[in-house]
Amino acid sequence: MILTLTPNPSLDRTVTLPGPLQRGAVNRLSTVTVEPGGKGVNVARVLASSGQAATALLPAAAHDPLLASIEALGMAELTALPVQVSGAARINTAVTEPDGTTTKLNEPGAGLSREEISAVEQELLAALGASAHDGGAAGRPEAHHWAILSGSLPPGVPEDWYTRLVALLRQAVPGLRIAVDTSDAPLAALAAALPESAPDLIKPNGEELAQLAGVGASDLEEGAINGDLEPVAAAARALVDLGIGAVMATLGPAGAVLVTAQGAWHATAPEVAVVSTVGAGDSSVAGYVLAEVRGGDEAERLATAMAYGSAAASLPGTALPTPADLPAQPAVVVRLA
Repeated sequence: MILTLTPNPSLDRTVTLPGPLQRGAVNRLSTVTVEPGGKGVNVARVLASSGQAATALLPAAAHDPLLASIEALGMAELTALPVQVSGAARINTAVTEPDGTTTKLNEPGAGLSREEISAVEQELLAALGASAHDGGAAGRPEAHHWAILSGSLPPGVPEDWYTRLVALLRQAVPGLRIAVDTSDAPLAALAAALPESAPDLIKPNGEELAQLAGVGASDLEEGAINGDLEPVAAAARALVDLGIGAVMATLGPAGAVLVTAQGAWHATAPEVAVVSTVGAGDSSVAGYVLAEVRGGDEAERLATAMAYGSAAASLPGTALPTPADLPAQPAVVVRLA
C-alpha cells in the first residue's frame, strides 16, 4: 500500500492565457479547469493512473467539493480517506502563459485545530498500521509500504509537524518507507532535527537544497546548467550523511541528481515542450516511488522520476501524466564519480 498525506489540500483552478500575462491590465483567458489538488493528492493520482493502488489521506469536511471532485475522477486505484474537519479546502489558482511560465496564487487554507491535527495523526497511524499487518489475497503481507507526506502546512499546524510525524511513523510501523516533499519552514524544521527526523526520500529543488546545505542557490544552479554537478551532489551527500535515505534534487532543464548511501547519479531532462510546470515535482516523486515499488535500482528510480516530471510539464494546466504521456526518449542516467 502507498499512502499520501496532504495536510493542506486544495481545489486547483488553472487558467491559461493566449499571450504573456499583462500586469495591471485586463487579461482574457483561453481555458479554465478545476481539479482536486494538493501535493499528496497529485502523487496519489499519478500512482493510480499508472496502476498502483494509492490512498490519499486528507482533512476535508463531509460535503467539501474537493471530495466530490476526487470521486468524479473515477479512478479505481485511487482511494480518498478524508478526516472530518470544519474548514473548507482552499482554492489555488495557477496562471499559465504560452511559453510555460506559471504563476501560482495559493490560499493559506482554512487551518486545523489541535483536535483536528490529532485526528489526522490517529487516522494516519491507523491506516498505515492496518495496511502493514493485513495480508493480501493469499494471506501474505504486501511487499512495499510508503507514506508520502507532501505539501505546505495549513494555519494552526506547527512548523515541525512533519518532523513529529516521521518519528511517530518510524516507531509505529517498522519497515515503512517515508518520503517528505515540502519547503520553507517545514523543510528547515525537518533538517534541523536530523538524524531523528530522517525520511527515506526528500525531493528539494536547487534553491531548497542550497538552503538546507547553507550555500548559495546560484552556485548550485549555475554550476548544474554548466555541467558542474559536484556541488549539487556534495550538498545532497551531506544530508544523506545525516541519515536521509535518498535526496533527489530536481534542477529544471539541468535534469536531476539522486544521492544515496550507495552513490550519486545524474539524469538529463527528456526534451519536451513545456506547457505548464504545475504538478511536475509531484509527478517526479510518484515516478520514483513507482520504480522503487517495482524493484528498480537507483538509476531506474531517477529515470522514471524524470520521465513523469517531464511528462507533467508537457501537459496543460493541472493535468497529470499517465504512462501514455511519458516522453518517447527516456532520460539518460550516468553515475557520478
